[in-house]
Amino acid sequence: MTSAVLILMPVAFIVSLILTGIVVRVGRRMGAMDTPGAAGHAKSVRNVPNIGGIAIAWPLIGGLLVGMLLVCTAWDSMVSIVPALSAYEARLDQTAPTVLAFAIGLLLLHVMGLIDDRRSIGPWPKLLLQIGIAAVMAIWFDVRLLRMIDEPLGIGPVPSVIITVVWIVVITNAINFLDNMDGLASGVAAIACSFLMAAAILNEQWFIAATLAVLIGSLVGFLVFNFPPAKIFMGDGGSLVIGFALAVLVVRTTFYNPVEEGTGLGSGWYGIFMPLAILAVPLYDLITVSCIRISQGRSPLVGDQQHYSHRLVARGLSNRGAVIVIWGATLVTGIAGVSLAHLAPWQAVLAGIQVLLIVALLAVLEHASCGARTS
Repeated sequence: MTSAVLILMPVAFIVSLILTGIVVRVGRRMGAMDTPGAAGHAKSVRNVPNIGGIAIAWPLIGGLLVGMLLVCTAWDSMVSIVPALSAYEARLDQTAPTVLAFAIGLLLLHVMGLIDDRRSIGPWPKLLLQIGIAAVMAIWFDVRLLRMIDEPLGIGPVPSVIITVVWIVVITNAINFLDNMDGLASGVAAIACSFLMAAAILNEQWFIAATLAVLIGSLVGFLVFNFPPAKIFMGDGGSLVIGFALAVLVVRTTFYNPVEEGTGLGSGWYGIFMPLAILAVPLYDLITVSCIRISQGRSPLVGDQQHYSHRLVARGLSNRGAVIVIWGATLVTGIAGVSLAHLAPWQAVLAGIQVLLIVALLAVLEHASCGARTS
């Protein structure tokens, strides 16, 4: 099954690479260039198409829909090619509606993002749509975090639903916020998805792993054109899709197995902190830039050039150097995160300290420029 999952990456890469090249040319002909954004949004506007999210969202959404079509119409043929799929036949009726809802949620966010990339609609409509989609996924399709806390509290699924909605909205916006420099969001997301895919493969969650493989391939194909100096931007039509996909796939992934020791990802309960470690860098950027904006009496939802990457540039790094530093930090925290559930308690503590030290190092690197200028 692992090889069947991994083959999806080069397929998605080729599709995304071709599609990105087409979108670059079409975007220039249509004049679909970068825009100033919402009122009060401080950013440098460049003569670069900003509809690159198409090359990420379409392979992902298309892959989900094609996969569902094959499952519904050619299941026996798929099992004959990959016999291990037969073990999942009993769960198809339960899984298919969730996959369809996931694809529809991605499509809605993609369309909303594309509209915002062309004519700014402001942050609140996007935020309300994210909350609505997250609530639907949690309430009607049982995509919930920490379900074990519901029963002791005795108030039904309310706690896990609230936690899940907050998680999905936070991660969606963390990736959206991170899309502030050439190659940054696409590279960080590709690294994070790679660790999550490894976790899904270790735990034999093949459908989740396959979805992540398609997303990784799409991101890397897009990154060929998005690496600094970028020939295309993903825009909100891409960043919202990536963030939502990451958030939902984290919820559906099992990060430790308390029953079967020595299998899958391991039995250490602290494995539940894996996604926080993998996504530590985007979360650091989201939290710090929000605090800076609030301290200046500004809305945390209105963009500027005070993100962590900009603060590194203010410290003297080049744009490319700042991107590579953030990629490297994501790689290190991801390595610590993906190993958590396999570790003994004292080793897990050391892995946690490693993540915290990386975050502390990020803070040290930009400490003197916390009040960085906007432009």
